Amino acid sequence: MDNKLKNIVLDHSDAIVKMWLEEFNTHKKQDYTSNISAEMFENTNREFVNVIFSSIENQGLSSDLDDFSERLINLGWPLGYLTDGMQVFRRVIVDFILKQSEQVDTDYFSEVLKKVDGWVDPIINQLVNEYSGSWEHIVSLQRVALQELSAPLIPVMENITIMPLIGTIDTERAKLIMENLLDGVIKHNAEVVLIDITGVPVVDTMVAHHIIQAAEAVRLIGSRCILVGIRPEIAQTIVNLGIDLGKFPTKSSLRKGFETALELTNRKIEDTQNRDADIEKLIDSLDGE
Repeated sequence: MDNKLKNIVLDHSDAIVKMWLEEFNTHKKQDYTSNISAEMFENTNREFVNVIFSSIENQGLSSDLDDFSERLINLGWPLGYLTDGMQVFRRVIVDFILKQSEQVDTDYFSEVLKKVDGWVDPIINQLVNEYSGSWEHIVSLQRVALQELSAPLIPVMENITIMPLIGTIDTERAKLIMENLLDGVIKHNAEVVLIDITGVPVVDTMVAHHIIQAAEAVRLIGSRCILVGIRPEIAQTIVNLGIDLGKFPTKSSLRKGFETALELTNRKIEDTQNRDADIEKLIDSLDGE
């Protein structure tokens, strides 16, 4: 009976596709497809139903299904689009087969439903597995990228690096900060590291403890830390909590911290404009002689 039903479906594929498109096009009103153009939605639907027939005809061995689902994932289409499409296809197929039969009884209906489920369910499982695997891979890559951005160490001048911190600092991120600091200090041969907490909304005991630990670890490998971005409310919180930050310099702004870093590395900022003016005056005085 399986081959008989399959032949009915494949022989009348055009009619089934038309029925499926008519019913599934109503899903364009759903929220998950509201931002998709009507032309793209229709073209994708046609490709989708062709991929379904190809999978049924080849008993699920077609690679078109994986290629199609991967392309939709990259385009940002939701899994709900695929599962809804398969459920509509299930209903359309069952209705069409039953209408082709002269006499329909309970046993025949159950047999048809069982056979159709045997075609549709493996496709749904394949689509879900493909989506899950792809999303896990994407999330993994995004997590790695986010970690790299969450504690960056930026070399701004020879022997001077800056680590700007933005957002909440938890235990996991504090560990990453520590690792990046130590690796970066050695990699860039940094003598001074400026930890900028301007973008950290709250500095409590735990955050301060993590920062002190990081600064102490940097000191142990021969470099120094300067904590910058101490806003008045942060300073008040640190004082109220009794947190001791006396082991390394603190500055209210990155500019002041950078000036201190230059001093620690035996450099300073000079006003070249005034210096050039002084040189011109000296030249003029020599010419006058």
